[in-house]
Amino acid sequence: MKIRGYYAILDATPPLLEEDAALLAAARRLLGGGPSCLQLRAKGCGARAMLHGARRLLPLCREHRVPFCVNDRLDVALAAAADAVHLGQDDLPLADALRIRGELGRGDLAIGFSTHNREQAIAAAAAGADYIGFGPIFATTSKLDPDPVVGLDALADVCRAVSVPVVAIGGVALFNVPAVAAAGASAVALISAIAGAPDPAAAGREVNAAFSFAPG
Repeated sequence: MKIRGYYAILDATPPLLEEDAALLAAARRLLGGGPSCLQLRAKGCGARAMLHGARRLLPLCREHRVPFCVNDRLDVALAAAADAVHLGQDDLPLADALRIRGELGRGDLAIGFSTHNREQAIAAAAAGADYIGFGPIFATTSKLDPDPVVGLDALADVCRAVSVPVVAIGGVALFNVPAVAAAGASAVALISAIAGAPDPAAAGREVNAAFSFAPG
């Protein structure tokens, strides 16, 4: 799974997760921006509701030829036949996720892992994560209890230190995407900056344009 430029996150909480028409409409707005991945994020939702949403989104992602990722839940990602799962520091440990993937013969399932400092990033890459998330780069409002802001210098340092793709996340706005790309990130994940844009598809294309001029 190639990750480059715009990494779309569909932040779906009830009732959106259970309203098929609204969920698919929200996904289409993001997919119109040409993301390299679409991740379903549904904090606080149960596995059944998340699986329901994932099974609705997967065919749409296939239609747009965009890899589909499930956040937090390896079980849901496997049940939905997703292309990737993204795990956080408090989710299933990376080593166990990699072991389960191997035991099930799902080597095609990409596993991303969230990191918040240099040590975590290097450890996750060395352990076998296919890509890592790193942040928050700037102050963020998408989490109730966010980790400390890391900044662009730390992002650049991590990008130099690991050989896997680094997805920058946390407080990134459209105006500072070029700085994130220049720091060496492979991609950037945005939530509020895209959701709050007058034209989310155009905003996604703007993100990709910033990365088209970046090294790598």
